[in-house]
Order: sequence, then structure tokens, then C-alpha cells
Amino acid sequence: MGLSISVSIPTSGAALRAGALEVIVLGGHLLLYPTGVCQERTAPDPASVRPPVLLLHGFTDNRSVFVLLRRALGAGGLRHVEAYNYSPFTRDLRVTARHLARRVEELCARTGHDRVEIVGHSLGGLVGRYYVQRLGGDARVRTLVTLGTPHSGTAVAPFMDAHPLVRQMRPDSEVLAELALPAPGCTTRCVAFWSEFDALMAPVGTARIDHPDLRVENVEVTGIGHLALPAHPTVIAAVRRALDGPGPMAVEGSGAASVA
Repeated sequence: MGLSISVSIPTSGAALRAGALEVIVLGGHLLLYPTGVCQERTAPDPASVRPPVLLLHGFTDNRSVFVLLRRALGAGGLRHVEAYNYSPFTRDLRVTARHLARRVEELCARTGHDRVEIVGHSLGGLVGRYYVQRLGGDARVRTLVTLGTPHSGTAVAPFMDAHPLVRQMRPDSEVLAELALPAPGCTTRCVAFWSEFDALMAPVGTARIDHPDLRVENVEVTGIGHLALPAHPTVIAAVRRALDGPGPMAVEGSGAASVA
């Protein structure tokens, strides 16, 4: 099932407006970036009704990208929210996925919950999906939400192929071949947000999940670029609803919404 979200951006000049928004978000993120360099300290979990949420950042990024999303998801104390900084020296997302598996086990033990929710931006979404599909993470992850993740690989920036992580995000990589393998019985619900103006996804539809064995909802976002996905209020509201449970996600706000 796919969902289309329309933000209050006129069709004429929409790409220009999305680009301008990207510049604004980038400027704010550069200011916040130093605050997210260090791994956050884990603390005893206050009583929370819903499963805890673990946030995974993208390539060369850190947990500071989730400042607004984290605040919204944790509002009212219904959810315990943490962000996981994986090493900037990571050269294989499969290694990071194994580290993620240990972090999830620790989070479950500390919070008393049997299952968690994962929200991953860009590369972070691939790490979460690899854990769910290939390392048995579906036993622990109730919902996997991805924001601008190259599920089918991206051809953008070929000059960066020298970096092994970038090569793993290419359409012909071994990692993506593994993720295309059968995954019978995978119980995790996957919600993939993708945008027509995501300049890092080439083609833009690569941020959709197309796998016959997975429970997938592909959510198309209009008028928003790659960096703005974890920060835009419309997307944040939709992510909250996705974590509230299965079923059609009605999108409310200044724009129109339709479920395809």
C-alpha cells in the first residue's frame, strides 16, 4: 500500500522551493552537528506505554539530525527514544547491523520491552533493514521506518565509489543482493518514506521497498528533499502515526492526502 503526502507547496517552482528548504535544513544541521558527535549516555528507562524507539542516522552523519523527530516521538512520555551513533569509520554496514543487534538486546533488557521500533534515515534505514531481514531482527523489531533510504541502490555521486559504504549502496552491491533474497516469515512491518525531490536517490523510486515477502507501506512525500525528511513537521507527524500501529495513515495538515 502506498501513501501520498502533499505539503502546501505550489506545483510551480516546487523543486526550487524544496532545494531552498534543503539549504535551510543543512545550515541548521551544521550548527547542531557538534552536539551529536559523542554517543549519548543510556539511562534507566522511565515507564513507557509503547515500545522504545531507536534512531539510526545516515552516512557521515550523527544523532543530531534527529533533534526535532526525537522530541516529537518522545512527547508525553509515551515512548522512550534513543539515537544510536555508529562509528564514522564504518566500512561495512553488515558489521554495523551486528552492533545494532547488540544495542537492541541491551535496550530491550533495560526497558523491559520485548520489541522495539527503528527509524533510519538514508544509510541508517539499510542498516536497520539488514538487521531485520538477515540477522533475525524481526523477532525484536515491530516496525522499521526508513526515510530516504536507497533500498534498490542509488547511482548518485559516482566519484564517491572509493568509499566501501557508498559501494554497498550501489544497485549491484552484494548487500542489496542479500536483501533481495527471500525473507519468508519476516514479521516486521516496514514503512518507507520516499520523495520525488530527494537528490541523493537516483532514481527517486529507489527509496521504495519492493520485496514480495515483506509487509511494506511505501509513503510518497512531495515537495521535500533528502535532508528535510527527518525534520519536516508533516513527515514527523506521519512517522508518529506509523509507529502508532498498522492501518492506513491519514495525513492531516495544510496539504491534501490520498491513499493509493
